[in-house]
Amino acid sequence: MRSFSTLIALRSRGGLRQGILSSPQRHASTFQQTIAATSPRTTWTRDEISDIYNQPLMELASAAGNVHRRFHRPSAIQLCTLMNIKTGGCTEDCSYCAQSSRYSTGLQATKLSTVNSVLEAAKIAKENGSNRFCMGAAWRDMKGRKSGMQNIVEMVKGVRAMGMEACVTLGMLDKEQAKQLKEAGLTAYNHNLDTSREHYSNIITTRSYDERLQTIENVREAGIHVCSGGILGLGEVPETDHVGLIHTLATLPEHPESFPVNKLVPIKGTPMFGQEPVKLEDLVRCIATARLVMPATIIRLAAGRVTMPESEQMLCFMAGANAIFTGEKMLTTDCNGWDEDKAMFGRWGLEPLQTEASKLLGDSGSVHHDQVISEDPRVRIGEERLQAQG
Repeated sequence: MRSFSTLIALRSRGGLRQGILSSPQRHASTFQQTIAATSPRTTWTRDEISDIYNQPLMELASAAGNVHRRFHRPSAIQLCTLMNIKTGGCTEDCSYCAQSSRYSTGLQATKLSTVNSVLEAAKIAKENGSNRFCMGAAWRDMKGRKSGMQNIVEMVKGVRAMGMEACVTLGMLDKEQAKQLKEAGLTAYNHNLDTSREHYSNIITTRSYDERLQTIENVREAGIHVCSGGILGLGEVPETDHVGLIHTLATLPEHPESFPVNKLVPIKGTPMFGQEPVKLEDLVRCIATARLVMPATIIRLAAGRVTMPESEQMLCFMAGANAIFTGEKMLTTDCNGWDEDKAMFGRWGLEPLQTEASKLLGDSGSVHHDQVISEDPRVRIGEERLQAQG
């Protein structure tokens, strides 16, 4: 009798439809089914994700690495640079954020940066190998910011004209504003959920979880890639809150194009200052689980990477992370520099991930990350070997 793994390999070319399982698959564990997946699905239950998350860590990380290789080139890491285009003065009470006007952090509020200064920074990022340029403004939302939106539209157009992906994070966004950014050529919109629905009210009270989800829906409906993730180390319970965060994003109509994983950087003057740092094993579990549950998504090591030794970063890459922020700053926190990351890439045989920066989700002929990777001959050869074993 053929083994479960052989049966899965034989069916992989046939594109087994979501929700239709063969008899051996129905009796296999959630973990086994996940390891064998050849396409993403959005029908996850929280219990299924919890089962994956709580696997022995070595088994979990190894499985995530294998699935990662099915959907992505393991040596390819996307380089992203994030610029704060409007600092401080935000009316929100996010308890981790230096830019909230409610906390005394010593941060000086500024006006929106000029278009030329932003494009100059984008040019420097591109020259240093960054593929995506992200722009963040410390606003609750975009209501009444017509001139600000006009300038941001010009920033987006300028970044795209350089052949880079353009991402912005501007707070809450309505459908019309999302449409404006889509027409400007925006690649992605970042709007993090931060944590699970259950833990969220312990961190933020001025914006609801559902308001965040509505912004994500407005962005998705406009045809812009969704970038949404969380912050680890907010006093959450990893076994439930990391699972809850992943479950919410993995059951959206489409998985996020990218999932940023931030380690809390405690800022003096904020309620989160002095918080116990997230444990490495919990960070790796979160990344590995996200990779298994959202296999085609880009998983980005974001804030707090600067505190991680190179060995810890490599462990995260091996467990499924495949993007980083690099450059001078990450909003208000320190970031690993380009030269430092170039040296790390050289030591470990990593290379910058090149994406279809001129394509947008929903365009005819659009090429998704998983489609780009599936054209890699190493993946095709691997699939042929699996079939030959049957």
